[in-house]
Amino acid sequence: MSRILLLGGVGDALAIARRLAPQDIYSLAGLGKVPADLPCQVRVGGYGGAEGLAAFMAAEGIDLLLDITHPYAAQISANAARAAELSGVPCWALRRPGWQAGGGDDWREVADWAALSTALEPFQRPFFTLGREPLAHLQAIPLHQHWTVRCLDDYPGTPRARVIGARGPFNLADERALFAAGQFDVLISKNSGSSATDPKLQVARELGLPVLLLARPPLPAVDRQFSAVADVWSALQALPGRLG
Repeated sequence: MSRILLLGGVGDALAIARRLAPQDIYSLAGLGKVPADLPCQVRVGGYGGAEGLAAFMAAEGIDLLLDITHPYAAQISANAARAAELSGVPCWALRRPGWQAGGGDDWREVADWAALSTALEPFQRPFFTLGREPLAHLQAIPLHQHWTVRCLDDYPGTPRARVIGARGPFNLADERALFAAGQFDVLISKNSGSSATDPKLQVARELGLPVLLLARPPLPAVDRQFSAVADVWSALQALPGRLG
């Protein structure tokens, strides 16, 4: 039976990991919490770049590499594609579609942190849902602003910044309460396309708040690309010896 190495870190990857076989490996960088009841093996930590990942796959007899990482994990995806090329192992990837603006949305895409900083100048109470990146800038908050930053883990705030450690999925009622308490005037997010975090976009729409979206990075070409978990699983079941 073929052996799969699944590079994860998002809920979509966990949904697939729960259905893998005992010989398969679910690999995490170490930032998330891993359930103890997965049927497959679990590996936490890096590989030392593409060459290290290729060497690991060769040593472990991996037949298929699955890249189900976050849409903004560009370096990991680049390493995965390169490692697959080096080792001759096919690489499949989930490329989750981004959110699309609808009626009443005021969405503004920014290319990078510098562009985001400029776009934030008119606002006073931004709500960041970018992960850890804003934490490196807490000492440079403009005097007229107070930030709220939500990321996976707790982190010390500052007199002009509140840091919330929380993991999705988030529900609509809680998001409404958080926006009301924080009096946010702008939402900053990555366009992850995840249903687990899209209630914040609905609240921004209800309140008429602008949303600054960090542009998605370019991702490498792979042997097969999918847009939904169900499509990935159907393709896996079609592999020899994997039906069930």
